Amino acid sequence: MRRRAEHARRYPRVRVDPGVLHIDDGDVLTSAGTAAGLDCCLHVLRKMYGAQAANHVARRLIVPPHRQGGQAQYIQQPVPPNLSGDRLSVLPDWVRENLNEPHTLDTLAERALMSRRTFTRRFRLATGTTVGAWLLAQRLARAQQLLESTDQSIETIAGIAGFSSTASLRQHFADAFRNSPSAWRREIRG
Repeated sequence: MRRRAEHARRYPRVRVDPGVLHIDDGDVLTSAGTAAGLDCCLHVLRKMYGAQAANHVARRLIVPPHRQGGQAQYIQQPVPPNLSGDRLSVLPDWVRENLNEPHTLDTLAERALMSRRTFTRRFRLATGTTVGAWLLAQRLARAQQLLESTDQSIETIAGIAGFSSTASLRQHFADAFRNSPSAWRREIRG
């Protein structure tokens, strides 16, 4: 906070937006730091050569293809290694393949052959998050991937990703990324 105040005092005409990782102001691009510099470079690559090229480079760098926001960024988490050999180990992949189904805590616990309480506790230990938060993150990741790589309608994408409606997708997308699905698609695809 002190640095921001000092910056504002020294450069009163410069506006700082702490809620973003990088800013593209036409011929001037700035980023929030080293990792955000990579985000900014991927943004430039995406604008110049498209989402597919940027995604390829991001995979090679082992970074998310697109992050937005400050500390509340969405980064898809891999399945933790401590799940191997566990009844819970196959569940995340199965859920990702079946996101369009209406999953609940009870149906997922049943699929893992665990009581609701045991499933909830073990899931949190394995992933570091709640079942609901993880499921929403997976649905948002699927929606992002479809927006970036297909021409399917927002309504179709909402269904494939498992959102109950287009309005639900739009609301969750805006909450997570401060952007609408349509704006995201335009931004990613250039």
